[in-house]
Amino acid sequence: MELHRGLYVITDGASSAGAELPERVAEAIAGGATAVQYRDKSADTRRRLHEARALVQICRAAGVPLIVNDDVELAAEAGADGVHLGRDDGDIGRARRRLGDKALIGVSCYNDLERARHGAQAGADYLAFGRFFPSATKPDAVQADPGLLSAARRTLPLPLVAIGGITPENGGPLIAAGADLLAVIHGVFGASHVAAAAAAYVRLFD
Repeated sequence: MELHRGLYVITDGASSAGAELPERVAEAIAGGATAVQYRDKSADTRRRLHEARALVQICRAAGVPLIVNDDVELAAEAGADGVHLGRDDGDIGRARRRLGDKALIGVSCYNDLERARHGAQAGADYLAFGRFFPSATKPDAVQADPGLLSAARRTLPLPLVAIGGITPENGGPLIAAGADLLAVIHGVFGASHVAAAAAAYVRLFD
């Protein structure tokens, strides 16, 4: 499955766990999200597998990729479309061998263009930069400058994802700088009306 330009929503772990999670993800897709990442840092492996499998079904029916954060084995067991790897989550080659040639593998590049180059050379399918604005999820994350997106756009032929405190009010300049996707957690799943919140981001790409 391909990664398309637009809104990349990321589930927010325990605060959206349970029966309502599939419904909220379906609402985000109805609002126009083009990719979903399942992110849950808890140790409840049984629940995480159950939730990931449920989201795979919803996303596949909608033609939207479901990517698992950090956990290659969970991605494989759930039948997800790919995995997103941070600095300490293993290498791209291992993930590719486990998930296959068609898997979507993304890497967090933070504010490091050289890490992005290495990721591209190692076979990543997309590159994520950020945080660009203060983030409730990762308040201590390194600061990235929009110019980094422009530099990556000029030199790296892969989809670029911007993440970190992005709102409908501040996301436009990141798209103008070169972001193909805006990754959002609380701006969508923290809203009372998920579909409407997603649609507000999607309009930035018009």
